[in-house]
Amino acid sequence: MRRILIGLLLCFSTAAQAEAQEGSAAEALIGTKTVQLTDGKSEGTTIGTISFSPTDDGVEYLLSLKEEAFGDYFLSMRPFKCVAGPEKHWCHVPYPYENRRTLIGNDLTDLEYDLLFIWKGATDYGINMWNGVYYKLKQEKGRFIGRLHEVDMDRLAVPPSEGELRPLKAKHLEEGDPDSHWFPMIIIQ
Repeated sequence: MRRILIGLLLCFSTAAQAEAQEGSAAEALIGTKTVQLTDGKSEGTTIGTISFSPTDDGVEYLLSLKEEAFGDYFLSMRPFKCVAGPEKHWCHVPYPYENRRTLIGNDLTDLEYDLLFIWKGATDYGINMWNGVYYKLKQEKGRFIGRLHEVDMDRLAVPPSEGELRPLKAKHLEEGDPDSHWFPMIIIQ
């Protein structure tokens, strides 16, 4: 009987510790954080800030891009804001459909949808929608680190069905090779 009681106490203790860690993770979001594109080796390029605010439903956020980090480009008959590099340009793709901009628990999808990019060669005239960049975010040590996944942005050319807030599924994402991309990571801290 004593072993059973000790086992139950350990289970409840572990559950309480996990709950406490989740609470501290949510608290780490509150306030204004910097957003950087990086190759993982250098300091990176700061592209904006995100302000996180607690609500009854989770944590709301507001992304503010740093205008001076981007150049204005007219590509494939559409305006884009791009970070220009010697070999590649990293162009932000504002998600064109409904987005709650609320983080609930460990679900970071709304924020991932606001951090969509397309890359193009520096000398390319237009863009290719299959060069989409989706940063899959995870919380690590009080910050978010997004790892590059490749995605065909043509999937967003047609509005999703009513009520479908997330048309990009895991099956549409392919983990990118960090050595073949200029900014294989995004860091929010």
